[in-house]
Amino acid sequence: MNSPVGIYLSVPFCKAKCSFCNFASDAFGTARMDAYVDRLCREIAGSRETAERRGAMLPREADSVYFGGGTPSLLSADQFRRIFASLRGAFDLADDAEMTLECAPGQLAEETLEELLRQGVNRVSLGVQSFVDREAQAVGRLHTRAMCESEITRLQRAGVREVGLDLIAGLPHQTEESWKISLEAALATGVTHVSVYMLEVDEESRLGREVIAGGSRYGAASVPSEDEAVAWYEAGCDLLNVGGLLQYEISNFAREGHRSRHNIKYWRRLPYIGFGLDAHSMLPQGGDAVRFQNVDDLDTYMSDDATGPLAVLPQGKAPEPERIDREAAFEESLFLGLRLVEGVSLDALREQFGEAMVASVMPSVAEVSEAGLLAMEGERIRLTARGRMASNEVFSRLLIPTAV
Repeated sequence: MNSPVGIYLSVPFCKAKCSFCNFASDAFGTARMDAYVDRLCREIAGSRETAERRGAMLPREADSVYFGGGTPSLLSADQFRRIFASLRGAFDLADDAEMTLECAPGQLAEETLEELLRQGVNRVSLGVQSFVDREAQAVGRLHTRAMCESEITRLQRAGVREVGLDLIAGLPHQTEESWKISLEAALATGVTHVSVYMLEVDEESRLGREVIAGGSRYGAASVPSEDEAVAWYEAGCDLLNVGGLLQYEISNFAREGHRSRHNIKYWRRLPYIGFGLDAHSMLPQGGDAVRFQNVDDLDTYMSDDATGPLAVLPQGKAPEPERIDREAAFEESLFLGLRLVEGVSLDALREQFGEAMVASVMPSVAEVSEAGLLAMEGERIRLTARGRMASNEVFSRLLIPTAV
């Protein structure tokens, strides 16, 4: 992992929390946001000390910066100036660094946009979710289709090189026809990147709890079936590919030359460090790697005086750092690499981990291939279209059976 680091900054603030959201984010006042930025800057300043305590190596050079949330675009121009000053004090940002901002349509002030462009932000990802107003409003989104299209045009004219958006299959009131409307609207905007997700129904969100309980609030009674969402996702893959947005990962599509360099770091197991609430990191540690994470409780994160992700959880200690040994690294290389449409090179795995470790999973590879979930093309394996829909099952069957 001798490569520049990617930087993720968690900004857990929203104007309103969507009913399907299970992230550590919520709506807070201006004072709380300003105090959070101060805490974030302290953490960035202490990042090398934090890495040393983990026994990890933190590269000085960074070639990607990603503001996620929440809705990071709610921060002011001055708050972004402070964050970037901290980043440039702790890291050498590459001249061609990819800098991404997640943004809700209609929630990026002109002054803030101008400051972000001055700081080098060159990629904006809009949380559209649906171009159909009824569907967006059902889950608490504050925008309309007209606002989304206007925002995309504004960003493109302002000089943002990469404008992308997210869509969700399986929203309340969604139909096969309305899903197609959203896909075609996305293509018509000329965006360079689209992420497509299926609605996650779990007890960590208001909508998920209502669906599980069989209730009707938040449009729960109008949520399509899982089979419908799967069919729409598959149709979306076809439509986006034909429209020039080529699938390169299970959930991600891009025009040629416009893939998310930051996210590819996760799937290729390149080093990254996260700052802020519930942020995750993976850094080199000797011949292996170490993963660690911040707490997911805002009060706890804010009350901690340490300059790093060392705060305690409400229940006690933060999760212990996880050392990724050779066997775990091999399994991660398989699982994460298979998320990419290009798949995984078995020769590359042999070179990095040895013949014995690759041979240990080949019976499972053959079994999954016979089931039509995995394709073998020479020395490369990749998920089939069916396999992408059953990826968790595939990954569980590719675990190393015994220590090698």
